[in-house]
Amino acid sequence: MGVLNITPDSFSDGGEYLDEEAAVARALQLERDGADILDIGGESTRPGAAVIHAEEELRRILPVIKILRGKLHIPMSIDTRKADVAKAALDAGAEILNDVSGLRTDPRLAEIARRARAPLILMHMRGTPQTMQRVPLAGDGIRDVKAGLREALARAKRAGLSKTQILLDPGVGFGKRHEQNFEILAHLSELASLGCPIVIGTSRKAFLGRALAGTDGPPAPTEERLLGTATTVTASVLGGAHIVRVHDVAEIVRVIRVADQIVNAR
Repeated sequence: MGVLNITPDSFSDGGEYLDEEAAVARALQLERDGADILDIGGESTRPGAAVIHAEEELRRILPVIKILRGKLHIPMSIDTRKADVAKAALDAGAEILNDVSGLRTDPRLAEIARRARAPLILMHMRGTPQTMQRVPLAGDGIRDVKAGLREALARAKRAGLSKTQILLDPGVGFGKRHEQNFEILAHLSELASLGCPIVIGTSRKAFLGRALAGTDGPPAPTEERLLGTATTVTASVLGGAHIVRVHDVAEIVRVIRVADQIVNAR
């Protein structure tokens, strides 16, 4: 899953693809690089990011979706927490919904997915992007993630979604301690008991910057986190992840080819 952030404030590439032409060119490049899915976001969910209105989110993403509908040969996923944005994006040509709040922000999003029979990714996040680094962190990260994903899955089922529509994301970096992000990757296979495909997003995240720097130095900047991303993608594939969400598609496709060979050898 290749990432296309049409935002001014995303942690890694904010502002790079706000221009419609640049966004379309980037999307087509990610497809050429080997992406199987394009994940488009119009609102940053980095720690402390400001909430924007649905109208602004749609202003950013809809023109790009409409252009790509006739040019892109891979499905488009929409990274949004808002039902109104989800519906408009699906109507414009998107096929997958990606809700980082796990249906806590806008439960109506489940109904949109049900009516459209669209796959829905539900992510675990403690608090909101505005509070997730300030809320009390769980003592047992894996137990907390599994419990939160079970609750999200229950919300989706109550809305009438089929389990075959649902994918789960443990939310690496979203309201977790540094060590808990690695614990999630080390115990990823435990999430298989939830019975849904697993999506993982570790690309360029802050916990990698800290790990790459060691104990003394400042965190490695986002542009120097590719090898850390590659390591966590490999661990994710070996742990049973079905989809990995990344910025550097061309490089990570090569990593996945090798990791898949290891999985197939089992």
